[in-house]
Amino acid sequence: MNAENLKSLLMQVKDGKKDIDKALEELKRLPFEDLGYAKLDYHRDVRTGVPEVIYCEGKTIPQIHGIAEKMAEHYNNILATRAEKDVYNALLEEKIACEYHEDARIIIINPQPVEKVGNIAVVSAGTSDVPVAEEAAITAEILGNYVNRIYDAGVAGIHRLLHSCEELFEANVVIAVAGMEGALASVVGGLVSSPVIGVPTSIGYGASFNGVAALLSMLNSCASGVSVVNIDNGFGAGYQASIINKIAVK
Repeated sequence: MNAENLKSLLMQVKDGKKDIDKALEELKRLPFEDLGYAKLDYHRDVRTGVPEVIYCEGKTIPQIHGIAEKMAEHYNNILATRAEKDVYNALLEEKIACEYHEDARIIIINPQPVEKVGNIAVVSAGTSDVPVAEEAAITAEILGNYVNRIYDAGVAGIHRLLHSCEELFEANVVIAVAGMEGALASVVGGLVSSPVIGVPTSIGYGASFNGVAALLSMLNSCASGVSVVNIDNGFGAGYQASIINKIAVK
C-alpha cells in the first residue's frame, strides 16, 4: 500500500464508504507482509516516497519472483538491482511486466512513464566503469530525475572532461564514477559548485585492490563538496543524487 492508497483508504473511512473492520483488515498488511523468506516493507513508500528495492544477488529466482509478484500488486516502477538476464527471463515467463537494463543489471517491474525533473550529471572515467555508472543513471531516472551521461571522460585524457564543462556546471549534483586511482571525483569536485558523489569501482590492476585504492583516494579528496559511496555502489549514488536534485528543484 503506497501513500496515495493509504490516503484513499482513510478518506473512504471518513466518508463512510468503507467500514472500520474492512479498513482494519487492509491495514493489517502494514507495515510489512511476511513471506517466510522476506518481510516486504510496504510502509517504506509512505515513509520515504520510494518503494522497497529488490536486491537480487544472493536470492533464488523463486524468491525474487515471489517478492516481485507481491510488490507488483501495489507499485509501479519497482527497482530490482544486481539482476542477471536469467532473472529477467524467469519473470517474463511468469507474465510479470518488466524491462531489463543489461549494462546496469536492473529490472524495472511494472514499468510506467516517469516525469523527470532537475539535472543530474553522471560521469564515468572509462568505458569499463559504465556498468556502475548506468546503475546510478537508471536508478536516478526511475526515481524521477533527468540524467545527463558523460562517459569515458577520465583524467588520463582530461580534455574529454573539460569539453563537457558546461554540462557539468548545469547539473544540480554530479556522480563521478571511476576505478584505478579514482582521481576523477577530485577533478570534478574542483570544477563545479554542486555536490559531487564519488563512486569508486573495482576496475583496475592488482594494486587497485578491487576498488580499495579508488575508495581511499576519493575519501581523501582535497576538493571540497565530495562525498563517497561504497565500491561499485551505483544504486546508492543514484538514490542519494535523486534526494539532492529534488531538494534543489524545490
